[in-house]
Formats: sequence, C-alpha cells, structure tokens
Amino acid sequence: MPGAPPLDDLTRLLVAWSHGEPGALDRLVPLVYGQLRRQARLQLRHERAGHTLQPTALVHEAFLRLVGQSRAQWQNREQFFAVAARAMRRVLVDHARARAAAKRGDGRTLIALDEAPDPAAPPAVDVLALDQTLDRLAAIDLRQARVVELRYFAGLSAPETAAALEVSLATVNRDWAMARAWLFRELGGTP
Repeated sequence: MPGAPPLDDLTRLLVAWSHGEPGALDRLVPLVYGQLRRQARLQLRHERAGHTLQPTALVHEAFLRLVGQSRAQWQNREQFFAVAARAMRRVLVDHARARAAAKRGDGRTLIALDEAPDPAAPPAVDVLALDQTLDRLAAIDLRQARVVELRYFAGLSAPETAAALEVSLATVNRDWAMARAWLFRELGGTP
C-alpha cells in the first residue's frame, strides 16, 4: 500500500501467520519467545512464593492458547503481546482455580533455585481476587481494565500500552493511576 509505513519482521510474520502461510509460525516463535518469557517472569513475580507454575510453562500454556485461535487476525506486535498477556492471565487464573479446588497436600512444592522468589519482590497478589476485580473494573471502564492488563500482566511500558490501545501516553498514565487507585480500594488496600 503506497504511503503505508514499512512493516517490521515480526509484524510481517504475524500477518503471514494470520493468512495461514506455511512456516510463518515456525519463523515467528524465535522472535517472540524471549519477550513472552520476560512477560511470564514479570507476571510470576507478583504471585505467591512457591508458585508451581514456572515461566517456561506459563509461556507454553499461553502460546498454545494463542496458536489455538484459528480466526486470529494479527495486525502488529503490540496487539500480539496484548493478546498474549490476556492468555497468560487466563492461564494463571485457571491455575489458581485448580489449586483452590484441589486443596490437597500441605501446599509444599519444590522449585529450582533459579526460580526461587526474590526476597525483595513485591508481595503476592491473589490472582483470583484480582481477576474478579479487574472484570468489575472492565464493566465500569473497559479501557482502564485493558491498561492494567497490559501494564501488569504483559509488563508493557506506558508508551507500549499507548501504542497497543492507540491512545495517547497521557491517557494511559491517567487510566493507570485511576485504575490502580480503584483496584487498591476494591482489593481492601492490598498493594
């Protein structure tokens, strides 16, 4: 298309994958895997100590959900990573629900030393409570909920979030501040 900005390799592969081009997914995986793993590590940092889901497993579960979306029309990297963040959120919520339903054993799990929680890490967040509260926020203000999802679950910066949502940086910053205050109040003052 004349006058259209050139597509980067990742966007080109996402569009090719959307159109069913053979081999596009195989070429795409190495380009997105590192960022998805970074997102997973950031997300798991907010989880309780001793969480049984490792970053690699979270990436794989989320990616399986992304690949399973047969009608996905990928447009750009921001959209892809936003959808990946939502998939990771769903995996974590499903995992928390399954753990809550099981309630067997003493809750102890073995973890690799390189996956041990950082003692300076922020306190754990109840993923189920956050998910339910985020759904309530979405009913009030969908954009604020999307900002939280992209910033918190995807680990996107404010400028990346603005690009993904196609809004200004000032709007993202305002929505982020309002949503955080609302969530803080709704979650009973839990950071």
